[in-house]
Amino acid sequence: MPWSNQNGGGGWQGGGGGNRGPWGQGPSGGGNRPPDIDELIRRGQDKIREILPGGTGGSRGPVILLGLAVVAIVTMTSFFRVDTDQQGIVLRFGKFVRTEQPGLHMKLPYPIETVATPTVTRVNRTDIGTREGGGPSAEEGLMLTGDENIVDISFSVFWRIKDAPDFLFNVEDPERAVKAMAESAMREAVGQSNIQVLLTTGRAEVQTRVRDLMQQALDTYGAGIVVTEVKLQKVDPPSAVIDAFRDVQAARADQERLQYEANTYANTVVPKARGKASQIQQSAEAYREQIVAEAEGEAKRFLSIYNEYKNAKDVTRRRIYIETMESVLGGVNKVIVDPNNSNGVMPYLPLSGLKPLTPATGGASSDAAAPAATSSEAHQ
Repeated sequence: MPWSNQNGGGGWQGGGGGNRGPWGQGPSGGGNRPPDIDELIRRGQDKIREILPGGTGGSRGPVILLGLAVVAIVTMTSFFRVDTDQQGIVLRFGKFVRTEQPGLHMKLPYPIETVATPTVTRVNRTDIGTREGGGPSAEEGLMLTGDENIVDISFSVFWRIKDAPDFLFNVEDPERAVKAMAESAMREAVGQSNIQVLLTTGRAEVQTRVRDLMQQALDTYGAGIVVTEVKLQKVDPPSAVIDAFRDVQAARADQERLQYEANTYANTVVPKARGKASQIQQSAEAYREQIVAEAEGEAKRFLSIYNEYKNAKDVTRRRIYIETMESVLGGVNKVIVDPNNSNGVMPYLPLSGLKPLTPATGGASSDAAAPAATSSEAHQ
């Protein structure tokens, strides 16, 4: 056969006619020699010729091998897959040409077109102000507040890719850019706030403001990143003065407590005082209206009596006199003296003393009736 060994002997016989093995060494211990490299190469070529079509076409073998290798490379580099959490960015000679969604896609072979598949649904986290391994805060966490106090802040920024081409081509190091913008935005927000607000009620407002400032800056640079959340981890005074600061905070807490108690007491006492003042005022107004009404009534009564007096002066004068004497002497003990009697005192039998006393009204009526009878007796 044409691909048989060119040595004169059989398959395992060397050119020297000795009976040798396939690696050029005799069957007995005639000395070991390293394998013949040329012989190995020739045998490999023979095997390839057996596989390739054409048999004796030895000059076409390398070309066919090269063609098969090219076909394999083209086939392997013309298909690519994009996972569900990724986005395919196709580049032609390094220039962006299109975006592919998740699935199996085809492209021009390498190196004409290449593909980048960044993960666009994963939420990334960047920490600022915290050393790796949970150590003490880094110097980047020391910031100056609006009232000229220093605070030690650590916070985390959560972000994801919004636009893959912008993310890949507009910013060289996106994570470093996110960290720098987060630190800058936090310094601006802290510089516009007081330390008391940062430590108590202003954390949520600061987080929202930092997120808005970061998003505005990233959109300006076209970074293709959306900031989903900014979360403050720690807001404390520097470690060198934290004990004194806590004492100040405790004093402020006591101050607020006392102010709250004072306001509670004021809210209890003031309404009662106002209610009492309103009651006194209403009572005074009622008394005033009563006195005014009584005075007006007395004035009308006096005017009516005066009009009657003008019509009958003698009768009215006598009536006024009798009514006045009745009101004055009606409830007192009386002694009647008759000037015509030589003794000066008229005998009088106190009939009212012979029976139990009656109530005030009845007593007054009987007393008033008794003098009238006595007077009539005296005139008799």
